[in-house]
Amino acid sequence: MPTMPKSIFWSRTDTAGSEQVLLDDGNGLAARGTLLAVDPIPWTARYQLTTTPDWATTRVEVEAEGLGWLRRVTLERAAGRWRVTTAEQGNLDAALVAAGHRRAGLPGTDDPDRLADALDVDLSGSPLFNTLPVHRLRMAAEPADVAHRITVAWVLLPGLEVVPAEQIYTGLGPGRVRFASGTFTADIDLDDSGYVVRYPGLAERIDPR
Repeated sequence: MPTMPKSIFWSRTDTAGSEQVLLDDGNGLAARGTLLAVDPIPWTARYQLTTTPDWATTRVEVEAEGLGWLRRVTLERAAGRWRVTTAEQGNLDAALVAAGHRRAGLPGTDDPDRLADALDVDLSGSPLFNTLPVHRLRMAAEPADVAHRITVAWVLLPGLEVVPAEQIYTGLGPGRVRFASGTFTADIDLDDSGYVVRYPGLAERIDPR
């Protein structure tokens, strides 16, 4: 497995948790990351991500694990279609119910064709994945107030259910983009390379001292 030349670390602000990603963005994006959080129950997720040179996602593999359970989902895009495969060990639903939470959906999707319009994947709780449409749409080169309405394949943690989701990205000038999905809106601060510095209500980047 090749080493990666860059590393980014975020601290969650919505719950106790964090994310570190190792990445190479010299020709599109190749990344490996780890997320940890305590809600709704403690879990760890590891992912690998690959895009084309123009930042359209081609493959994402996510493994989520907690006490007594493990789930895995892989999304691969080829010839305009997504292939989704899953694996599961243990019983996530039992762990959720025991902690007083509702059951999770099944991992993956029973109809990958619902994801046909998605060129990006969004992993819930991960600031890294907001960078994908920012680069793919070349938003840094656009004037402010240009809105892009897109469909993403949204991977929900910790259960790894995959659903299509409509999102809107609007440039607000250098280093700032507005994200909207449903009734949720956040103005996200980005660095010069398009990576999240501050995502209100979700995460803030922590740089080495």
